[in-house]
Amino acid sequence: MLTVRHNCQARSGQELMACPHLKPAHCGTSAGNPTGQCLSHQNLQDLLKFAYDEKIVVMADEVYQENIYQDERPFVTARKVLHELGEPYKSGVELLSFHTVSKGTGGECGLRGGYVQMDNIHPDTVDELYKIASINLSPNGVGQVAMSCLVNGPKPGTESYKQYEKEKSTELASLRRRAHMVTDGFNSLEDVSCNFTEGAMYSFPQLRLPPKAIEAAKAAGKAPDVFYCLKLLEATGISTVPGSGFGQAEGTFHLRTTILPREEKMAEFVEKFRSFHENFMNEYKHGQ
Repeated sequence: MLTVRHNCQARSGQELMACPHLKPAHCGTSAGNPTGQCLSHQNLQDLLKFAYDEKIVVMADEVYQENIYQDERPFVTARKVLHELGEPYKSGVELLSFHTVSKGTGGECGLRGGYVQMDNIHPDTVDELYKIASINLSPNGVGQVAMSCLVNGPKPGTESYKQYEKEKSTELASLRRRAHMVTDGFNSLEDVSCNFTEGAMYSFPQLRLPPKAIEAAKAAGKAPDVFYCLKLLEATGISTVPGSGFGQAEGTFHLRTTILPREEKMAEFVEKFRSFHENFMNEYKHGQ
């Protein structure tokens, strides 16, 4: 797994070569978790060419493909880019592409079901994966029905198509507004910066914690970002994930939070976070 960079998940081939965490299999997520960044067509070309040169298996996590909140980098599948590259890449890169109903407007993290599509994977490996899958319990019936609707949704001209498209577009428009509300809120805070959540369901702000807070975290036996997140939880009830759980760059501190709360609740979330952060900085930076 690659170290999370605050500014973007995208990496060039040169950066990948220098990465100390590179494994024989590379997992790429677009739109990204936790940063919410989207890979461009060029990013995917570079990654696939690099995988070919270095004989690396690519696992394309594309479960957030529906959740895109900007127009500059629309979602494109790694498989499509691989086929566009032609030979020798088309038949020379081992690629597993993952998708699920769980993360888009249909499942909303409640309904569970998914699939993996395999390209250029050795038949014996495919057989072993089927064997592993067959000994596990199947998803529940509702999840399987939802997955079927995802891959074979209402078609133009059918009775439910207009209603389906209306509900889907309304929810995605709301998520786009929530992405702006959350990232704008973070960027208005002292010593906090956050990239716009281009896609997926999360924001990943960077926290420039004052030395006094870092010392207090050390005294409590906690990582600084864990210390901040626990203080936030105790004061507001807001549950977040410390950036240290995602392989953040050494000496940086982040947290991950979601943009999923309903739009009418998001203003309350932003205000609670603002009030907590101001009190935290008063205590650990301004000495008030």
